[in-house]
Amino acid sequence: MPRPSTDPARAHRRPLPPGTVVGVLADLLDLVLPVACAGCGRQGRSVCAACGLAAAPRPHPAAPSPCPPGLPPCTASSTYGGPVRSLLVAHKDRGQRAARPLLAEALAASVAVAAANVPWRAPLVLVPVPSSAAARRRRGEDPLARLAARAARRLRADWPGVRVCAVLRPARATTDQRGLGAAARAANLEGAFVATPAGLPVGAFVVLVDDVLTTGATLAEAARALRAGGCAPAAAAVVAATARRAAPPGTPPRRDRPALA
Repeated sequence: MPRPSTDPARAHRRPLPPGTVVGVLADLLDLVLPVACAGCGRQGRSVCAACGLAAAPRPHPAAPSPCPPGLPPCTASSTYGGPVRSLLVAHKDRGQRAARPLLAEALAASVAVAAANVPWRAPLVLVPVPSSAAARRRRGEDPLARLAARAARRLRADWPGVRVCAVLRPARATTDQRGLGAAARAANLEGAFVATPAGLPVGAFVVLVDDVLTTGATLAEAARALRAGGCAPAAAAVVAATARRAAPPGTPPRRDRPALA
């Protein structure tokens, strides 16, 4: 079997352009049932061309400052703001599934870069950060799990065996993270997850996935839980990272944290 490509431009399939059959059908549906763009609110398409362009994947290393101990090297495809933020909020909190293909494309691009050094024949596994039971009931689904599954399908052209393994689950209730600083988020999430990695294939290259990187507390806690379960994640991948925490393109991922050993 040929070795999967590590070129992020080839490691995921591009969305179908508006001129394809799918695009034409979407145009016809929008004429019958007019909708507003989930990114900017403009009438006409569920995701307009401008917002689609703004959310196009541009994978780059991302690291919070300060970086929480134990955070794996992380890759983001966009900066969290503008249309990207609006698309993520619409998908996660308002159930607008029209944004999912574009966001899955971005997550797949991040994973492709994060997994560029996956050992030969090692199984590639995406482990999504879990939603709380209350959030799943409120939303009717786990948006990140759905996003991870769609990203995995896009990656299978180059990683045929890629899979999503939901081996993390909440261990206790946490408070709403909005408005909390880095220290408060870390304290709020301490011991929040537990891992049951028995379902992971032997020798798996594990990539933690989430929608947004802010302080890094969530991914660091998820990584701690996986390590406690006997499976250290090799990397993390997100759709977007907050601007003040996004490392400039070309910056090597941080690998010098003692807790990563």
